[in-house]
Amino acid sequence: MELRRLRYFIAVAEELHFGRAAARLDMAQPPLSRQIAALEQDLDCKLFDRSRSQIRLTQAGVAFLERSRDLVDRLESAYREARLIGHGGAGRLRIAFVGSATHGPLPTLIKSYRSHYPNVDLTLSAMNNAELERALIQQDIDIAVARPRLQGDDLRSVLLIDEPLVLALPDNAPLAAQKAPITLAALEGETFVLYPRRPRPSFADDVLRTCKLNGFTPRGQVFAQNYQTAISLVSVGGGLSIVPQSVSRVSRPGVFFRPFLGENPGTQLTIQSRLDNRRPQVVNFFDVLRRFVRGGLTGAPEPFSP
Repeated sequence: MELRRLRYFIAVAEELHFGRAAARLDMAQPPLSRQIAALEQDLDCKLFDRSRSQIRLTQAGVAFLERSRDLVDRLESAYREARLIGHGGAGRLRIAFVGSATHGPLPTLIKSYRSHYPNVDLTLSAMNNAELERALIQQDIDIAVARPRLQGDDLRSVLLIDEPLVLALPDNAPLAAQKAPITLAALEGETFVLYPRRPRPSFADDVLRTCKLNGFTPRGQVFAQNYQTAISLVSVGGGLSIVPQSVSRVSRPGVFFRPFLGENPGTQLTIQSRLDNRRPQVVNFFDVLRRFVRGGLTGAPEPFSP
């Protein structure tokens, strides 16, 4: 049975007048009458009692009106939902990120995306770079927020932020109280807390390269699996660490952040996805991302949790 006929029937049943129903449907009355007659023939029952003075619904018509309204409402809802998902306004978007990204511009970007597409179900999770790469390849996630950038010609990439590195020191360490600028090369004898422990290469290797640019390799090296563990080790005096500047904008008990003198290549936070992932939710996210970056909205707000 055609949806169009159900709409015709509902209009006539609500107006109880073929002329008014035809006007409401923006059609001529004779075709409307023929459609209702064809509907009654299909159902093999009368839906209307017709007389010269008025039209009334039969018992079958009353029951059919209730069911017809429900069917039309459900189908229209299905149309709206499918159209919304098909245009990226609903559905699901899976985003994974390195732990240190929660202290940079990513939370503001996520809020911006949510404001544009509030009906999209966001799945957020923390992963290291190797897990991000594997999850993208296996299509377990849609968006990867990596540091450093994942390599691959089959990935689209947008730079979210390029920022300097800073020192993270235990707040009771002599270096934290030192007023003079700290030269990185002078820290050769200190214990460096590096992350992640595995897999390699990783951000830990970026830090070691930074030390090498400044003429030394740390004598003491302690490895943690992620940023959160590393900064916790620093807070209890387990060593010092080199971290992205954005994390220093959020206070951490037991940790003091300081800039350093010397070669500072910085670090980049990049947002990536598979080139063949053309889901509208992904396309829309990158549209918001590009406007976000062009607008210079890459300051560091409060961190967020998935």
